[in-house]
Amino acid sequence: MDALELHRSLVVIDGHCDTACELVEGPATRDFLARGDAGHVDLPRLREGGVSCQFMALFTDDAHVSAARSRTDALLEALESVFARAEGFRLALSARDVLRAKAEGACAALLAIEGGEAIGEDLGALRAYYGRGVRLMGLTWNRRNALGRGAGVGDPAVDGKGGLTDFGRRVVAEMEELGMIIDASHLSDEALDDLLDLSSSPIVASHSNSRELCPNRRNLRDAQVERIAATGGLVAATFAGPFVDPEPAKVNLGRFLDHVDRLVAVAGPEHVGIGSDFDGFSRDWGVVISDCSRLPDLTAGLLERGYDEEAVRMIMGGSWLRVIGEVVGG
Repeated sequence: MDALELHRSLVVIDGHCDTACELVEGPATRDFLARGDAGHVDLPRLREGGVSCQFMALFTDDAHVSAARSRTDALLEALESVFARAEGFRLALSARDVLRAKAEGACAALLAIEGGEAIGEDLGALRAYYGRGVRLMGLTWNRRNALGRGAGVGDPAVDGKGGLTDFGRRVVAEMEELGMIIDASHLSDEALDDLLDLSSSPIVASHSNSRELCPNRRNLRDAQVERIAATGGLVAATFAGPFVDPEPAKVNLGRFLDHVDRLVAVAGPEHVGIGSDFDGFSRDWGVVISDCSRLPDLTAGLLERGYDEEAVRMIMGGSWLRVIGEVVGG
Protein backbone atom coordinates (compact mmCIF):
# COMPACT_ATOMS: atom_id res chain seq x y z
CA MET A 1 0.00 0.00 0.00
CA ASP A 2 1.51 3.33 -1.02
CA ALA A 3 1.42 6.41 1.20
CA LEU A 4 -1.62 8.07 -0.39
CA GLU A 5 -3.62 4.84 -0.44
CA LEU A 6 -2.79 4.28 3.21
CA HIS A 7 -3.71 7.84 4.09
CA ARG A 8 -7.12 7.52 2.45
CA SER A 9 -7.80 4.42 4.57
CA LEU A 10 -6.95 6.14 7.86
CA VAL A 11 -9.19 7.72 10.45
CA VAL A 12 -7.39 11.08 10.49
CA ILE A 13 -8.07 13.23 13.56
CA ASP A 14 -6.61 16.69 14.15
CA GLY A 15 -6.83 17.61 17.81
CA HIS A 16 -6.78 21.41 17.55
CA CYS A 17 -7.46 24.32 15.22
CA ASP A 18 -8.53 27.93 15.78
CA THR A 19 -10.55 28.28 12.59
CA ALA A 20 -13.76 29.18 14.45
CA CYS A 21 -12.22 32.58 15.20
CA GLU A 22 -11.94 33.19 11.47
CA LEU A 23 -15.69 32.70 11.10
CA VAL A 24 -16.68 35.62 13.32
CA GLU A 25 -14.08 38.34 12.92
CA GLY A 26 -11.95 40.24 10.44
CA PRO A 27 -12.82 42.53 7.54
CA ALA A 28 -14.18 39.57 5.57
CA THR A 29 -15.08 36.49 7.58
CA ARG A 30 -14.15 33.23 5.95
CA ASP A 31 -16.71 31.04 4.19
CA PHE A 32 -15.92 27.67 5.73
CA LEU A 33 -17.80 25.83 2.99
CA ALA A 34 -15.78 27.31 0.10
CA ARG A 35 -12.21 26.40 -0.75
CA GLY A 36 -10.03 29.39 -0.07
CA ASP A 37 -6.43 30.46 -0.04
CA ALA A 38 -6.64 32.26 3.31
CA GLY A 39 -5.61 30.45 6.45
CA HIS A 40 -5.29 26.72 6.86
CA VAL A 41 -8.70 25.08 7.16
CA ASP A 42 -12.01 24.96 5.32
CA LEU A 43 -14.32 22.06 4.46
CA PRO A 44 -13.06 21.46 0.89
CA ARG A 45 -9.46 21.35 2.10
CA LEU A 46 -10.39 19.06 5.01
CA ARG A 47 -11.83 16.67 2.44
CA GLU A 48 -8.75 16.93 0.24
CA GLY A 49 -6.60 16.19 3.28
CA GLY A 50 -8.64 13.12 4.20
CA VAL A 51 -9.56 14.48 7.63
CA SER A 52 -12.14 12.33 9.39
CA CYS A 53 -12.52 14.54 12.46
CA GLN A 54 -11.41 18.08 13.24
CA PHE A 55 -11.45 19.42 16.80
CA MET A 56 -12.74 23.00 16.60
CA ALA A 57 -11.50 25.26 19.39
CA LEU A 58 -13.62 28.00 20.93
CA PHE A 59 -10.79 30.34 21.90
CA THR A 60 -11.01 33.55 23.90
CA ASP A 61 -8.09 35.83 23.04
CA ASP A 62 -6.81 38.61 25.29
CA ALA A 63 -9.08 41.20 23.70
CA HIS A 64 -12.22 39.29 24.72
CA VAL A 65 -11.36 38.01 28.21
CA SER A 66 -13.73 40.42 29.94
CA ALA A 67 -16.59 38.95 27.89
CA ALA A 68 -15.35 35.39 27.57
CA ARG A 69 -18.79 33.78 27.89
CA SER A 70 -20.36 35.86 25.12
CA ARG A 71 -17.27 35.37 22.96
CA THR A 72 -17.49 31.60 23.38
CA ASP A 73 -21.21 31.69 22.59
CA ALA A 74 -20.56 33.65 19.38
CA LEU A 75 -17.97 31.11 18.22
CA LEU A 76 -20.26 28.23 19.08
CA GLU A 77 -23.17 29.82 17.24
CA ALA A 78 -20.98 30.32 14.16
CA LEU A 79 -20.12 26.62 14.13
CA GLU A 80 -23.73 25.62 14.74
CA SER A 81 -24.63 27.66 11.68
CA VAL A 82 -22.03 25.75 9.65
CA PHE A 83 -23.43 22.41 10.83
CA ALA A 84 -26.92 23.52 9.78
CA ARG A 85 -25.72 24.39 6.27
CA ALA A 86 -23.22 21.61 5.59
CA GLU A 87 -24.22 17.99 5.30
CA GLY A 88 -20.56 17.05 5.03
CA PHE A 89 -19.48 18.66 8.32
CA ARG A 90 -21.16 17.15 11.35
CA LEU A 91 -21.06 17.60 15.09
CA ALA A 92 -19.65 14.48 16.74
CA LEU A 93 -20.54 13.42 20.28
CA SER A 94 -18.81 10.03 20.34
CA ALA A 95 -16.18 7.88 18.67
CA ARG A 96 -19.01 6.17 16.82
CA ASP A 97 -19.99 9.49 15.23
CA VAL A 98 -16.43 9.91 13.97
CA LEU A 99 -16.40 6.45 12.42
CA ARG A 100 -19.80 7.03 10.84
CA ALA A 101 -18.62 10.27 9.27
CA LYS A 102 -15.55 8.50 7.87
CA ALA A 103 -17.68 5.72 6.41
CA GLU A 104 -20.06 8.20 4.77
CA GLY A 105 -17.37 10.47 3.32
CA ALA A 106 -18.11 13.33 5.72
CA CYS A 107 -15.93 15.16 8.24
CA ALA A 108 -16.86 15.09 11.91
CA ALA A 109 -16.25 18.01 14.25
CA LEU A 110 -15.60 17.77 17.97
CA LEU A 111 -16.10 21.00 19.92
CA ALA A 112 -13.41 22.17 22.32
CA ILE A 113 -13.12 25.16 24.65
CA GLU A 114 -9.63 26.63 24.85
CA GLY A 115 -9.35 28.29 28.24
CA GLY A 116 -11.64 28.01 31.26
CA GLU A 117 -12.40 31.74 31.15
CA ALA A 118 -15.44 30.62 29.15
CA ILE A 119 -17.09 29.18 32.25
CA GLY A 120 -15.89 31.80 34.72
CA GLU A 121 -16.48 30.29 38.14
CA ASP A 122 -19.70 28.52 37.22
CA LEU A 123 -19.95 24.74 36.95
CA GLY A 124 -23.42 25.26 35.53
CA ALA A 125 -21.86 26.94 32.50
CA LEU A 126 -19.62 23.90 32.01
CA ARG A 127 -22.67 21.65 32.04
CA ALA A 128 -24.48 23.96 29.62
CA TYR A 129 -21.61 23.83 27.13
CA TYR A 130 -21.55 20.06 27.44
CA GLY A 131 -25.25 20.10 26.62
CA ARG A 132 -24.47 22.04 23.43
CA GLY A 133 -21.90 19.48 22.33
CA VAL A 134 -18.57 20.58 23.82
CA ARG A 135 -16.54 17.47 24.62
CA LEU A 136 -13.04 18.83 25.42
CA MET A 137 -11.80 21.78 27.43
CA GLY A 138 -8.35 23.18 28.04
CA LEU A 139 -8.31 24.37 31.64
CA THR A 140 -6.23 27.44 30.87
CA TRP A 141 -4.76 29.31 27.96
CA ASN A 142 -1.46 31.05 28.74
CA ARG A 143 -3.10 33.29 31.34
CA ARG A 144 -3.97 32.68 34.95
CA ASN A 145 -7.72 32.18 35.41
CA ALA A 146 -10.15 30.91 38.04
CA LEU A 147 -9.08 27.31 37.34
CA GLY A 148 -5.33 27.71 37.56
CA ARG A 149 -2.07 29.05 36.20
CA GLY A 150 -1.30 29.06 32.50
CA ALA A 151 2.03 28.39 30.79
CA GLY A 152 2.42 31.99 29.68
CA VAL A 153 2.52 33.41 33.18
CA GLY A 154 6.18 34.28 33.56
CA ASP A 155 8.80 33.81 36.23
CA PRO A 156 7.20 32.39 39.40
CA ALA A 157 9.47 34.65 41.44
CA VAL A 158 7.83 37.64 39.78
CA ASP A 159 4.33 36.47 38.88
CA GLY A 160 3.69 34.12 41.76
CA LYS A 161 3.36 30.39 42.00
CA GLY A 162 0.38 28.12 42.03
CA GLY A 163 -1.10 25.29 40.02
CA LEU A 164 -4.78 24.41 39.95
CA THR A 165 -7.14 26.34 42.22
CA ASP A 166 -9.78 24.70 44.37
CA PHE A 167 -12.31 25.62 41.70
CA GLY A 168 -10.04 24.10 39.04
CA ARG A 169 -10.04 20.85 40.98
CA ARG A 170 -13.84 20.91 41.08
CA VAL A 171 -13.88 21.47 37.32
CA VAL A 172 -11.65 18.45 36.77
CA ALA A 173 -14.01 16.27 38.84
CA GLU A 174 -17.05 17.61 36.98
CA MET A 175 -15.46 17.04 33.57
CA GLU A 176 -14.65 13.46 34.49
CA GLU A 177 -18.22 12.94 35.68
CA LEU A 178 -19.67 14.38 32.47
CA GLY A 179 -17.30 12.54 30.14
CA MET A 180 -15.29 15.49 28.84
CA ILE A 181 -11.67 15.26 27.73
CA ILE A 182 -9.34 17.35 29.91
CA ASP A 183 -6.72 19.19 27.84
CA ALA A 184 -3.40 20.02 29.53
CA SER A 185 -1.90 22.12 26.74
CA HIS A 186 -1.22 25.66 28.02
CA LEU A 187 -1.04 24.61 31.68
CA SER A 188 1.92 25.72 33.76
CA ASP A 189 4.18 22.92 34.97
CA GLU A 190 2.75 23.24 38.47
CA ALA A 191 -0.83 23.06 37.24
CA LEU A 192 0.00 20.06 35.08
CA ASP A 193 1.51 18.29 38.08
CA ASP A 194 -1.64 19.04 40.07
CA LEU A 195 -3.85 17.71 37.27
CA LEU A 196 -1.85 14.51 36.87
CA ASP A 197 -1.92 13.93 40.64
CA LEU A 198 -5.67 14.46 40.71
CA SER A 199 -7.16 12.99 37.57
CA SER A 200 -8.46 9.46 37.14
CA SER A 201 -9.20 9.74 33.39
CA PRO A 202 -6.97 9.92 30.30
CA ILE A 203 -5.42 13.38 29.93
CA VAL A 204 -4.44 14.93 26.59
CA ALA A 205 -2.13 17.70 25.49
CA SER A 206 -3.95 18.69 22.32
CA HIS A 207 -1.14 20.73 20.72
CA SER A 208 2.27 20.43 22.36
CA ASN A 209 5.72 19.24 21.28
CA SER A 210 8.87 18.04 23.02
CA ARG A 211 10.60 20.55 25.26
CA GLU A 212 13.77 18.47 24.96
CA LEU A 213 13.94 19.45 21.25
CA CYS A 214 12.50 22.96 21.49
CA PRO A 215 12.85 24.70 24.88
CA ASN A 216 9.51 26.48 24.91
CA ARG A 217 7.50 26.31 28.12
CA ARG A 218 4.43 25.41 26.08
CA ASN A 219 6.18 22.15 25.18
CA LEU A 220 6.49 19.11 27.44
CA ARG A 221 9.45 17.46 29.11
CA ASP A 222 9.91 13.71 28.66
CA ALA A 223 8.80 13.06 32.23
CA GLN A 224 5.56 14.99 31.63
CA VAL A 225 4.92 13.05 28.43
CA GLU A 226 5.44 9.80 30.36
CA ARG A 227 2.96 10.85 33.04
CA ILE A 228 0.32 11.85 30.48
CA ALA A 229 0.75 8.51 28.71
CA ALA A 230 0.41 6.71 32.06
CA THR A 231 -3.11 8.14 32.40
CA GLY A 232 -4.00 6.45 29.10
CA GLY A 233 -3.97 9.81 27.36
CA LEU A 234 -1.92 11.28 24.53
CA VAL A 235 0.27 14.15 23.40
CA ALA A 236 -0.69 15.62 20.03
CA ALA A 237 2.29 17.11 18.19
CA THR A 238 1.69 20.56 16.75
CA PHE A 239 2.74 22.39 13.57
CA ALA A 240 2.96 25.81 15.27
CA GLY A 241 6.45 27.08 14.42
CA PRO A 242 7.52 28.41 17.86
CA PHE A 243 7.00 24.93 19.31
CA VAL A 244 8.84 23.14 16.47
CA ASP A 245 12.10 25.11 16.48
CA PRO A 246 13.23 28.47 17.88
CA GLU A 247 14.56 29.41 14.44
CA PRO A 248 11.80 29.84 11.84
CA ALA A 249 14.14 28.87 8.99
CA LYS A 250 14.52 25.42 10.55
CA VAL A 251 10.77 24.78 10.84
CA ASN A 252 9.73 22.15 8.29
CA LEU A 253 8.14 18.73 8.08
CA GLY A 254 11.37 16.96 8.97
CA ARG A 255 11.85 18.98 12.13
CA PHE A 256 8.23 18.34 13.12
CA LEU A 257 8.81 14.61 12.62
CA ASP A 258 11.77 14.85 14.98
CA HIS A 259 9.25 15.81 17.68
CA VAL A 260 7.00 12.91 16.73
CA ASP A 261 9.99 10.58 16.97
CA ARG A 262 10.83 11.86 20.44
CA LEU A 263 7.25 11.59 21.70
CA VAL A 264 6.92 8.06 20.31
CA ALA A 265 10.25 7.04 21.85
CA VAL A 266 9.01 8.23 25.25
CA ALA A 267 5.35 7.18 25.16
CA GLY A 268 4.76 4.82 22.24
CA PRO A 269 2.66 5.55 19.13
CA GLU A 270 -0.55 4.65 20.96
CA HIS A 271 -0.09 7.80 23.06
CA VAL A 272 0.86 10.20 20.25
CA GLY A 273 -1.42 12.11 17.88
CA ILE A 274 -1.52 15.36 15.93
CA GLY A 275 -2.93 18.73 16.95
CA SER A 276 -2.08 21.12 14.15
CA ASP A 277 -3.08 24.45 15.75
CA PHE A 278 -4.00 25.49 12.20
CA ASP A 279 -5.29 29.07 11.97
CA GLY A 280 -3.64 29.75 15.31
CA PHE A 281 -0.17 30.81 14.16
CA SER A 282 1.61 32.83 11.51
CA ARG A 283 3.75 31.69 8.57
CA ASP A 284 6.42 34.05 9.91
CA TRP A 285 7.41 31.31 12.35
CA GLY A 286 7.98 28.74 9.61
CA VAL A 287 5.83 26.18 7.83
CA VAL A 288 5.54 22.46 8.49
CA ILE A 289 2.81 21.92 5.90
CA SER A 290 0.89 24.66 4.12
CA ASP A 291 -2.65 23.72 5.17
CA CYS A 292 -4.88 20.75 6.03
CA SER A 293 -5.07 19.58 2.41
CA ARG A 294 -1.40 18.55 2.71
CA LEU A 295 -1.89 16.08 5.58
CA PRO A 296 -1.10 13.15 3.24
CA ASP A 297 2.47 14.52 3.28
CA LEU A 298 2.61 13.69 6.98
CA THR A 299 1.59 10.09 6.38
CA ALA A 300 4.26 9.82 3.69
CA GLY A 301 6.82 11.36 6.05
CA LEU A 302 6.02 8.88 8.81
CA LEU A 303 6.45 5.96 6.41
CA GLU A 304 9.76 7.39 5.23
CA ARG A 305 10.88 7.54 8.87
CA GLY A 306 10.28 3.79 9.13
CA TYR A 307 6.98 3.68 11.00
CA ASP A 308 4.88 0.64 10.19
CA GLU A 309 1.26 0.96 9.07
CA GLU A 310 -0.18 0.32 12.54
CA ALA A 311 1.96 3.04 14.12
CA VAL A 312 0.95 5.46 11.37
CA ARG A 313 -2.70 4.64 12.01
CA MET A 314 -2.29 5.44 15.69
CA ILE A 315 -0.41 8.71 15.21
CA MET A 316 -2.69 10.01 12.46
CA GLY A 317 -5.89 9.42 14.42
CA GLY A 318 -6.12 6.06 16.13
CA SER A 319 -4.77 7.35 19.44
CA TRP A 320 -7.30 10.19 19.44
CA LEU A 321 -10.11 7.78 18.52
CA ARG A 322 -9.22 5.54 21.46
CA VAL A 323 -9.23 8.44 23.95
CA ILE A 324 -12.50 9.79 22.56
CA GLY A 325 -14.05 6.35 22.96
CA GLU A 326 -12.75 5.90 26.50
CA VAL A 327 -13.66 9.35 27.82
CA VAL A 328 -16.53 10.69 25.71
CA GLY A 329 -18.08 7.41 24.61
CA GLY A 330 -17.70 4.68 22.03
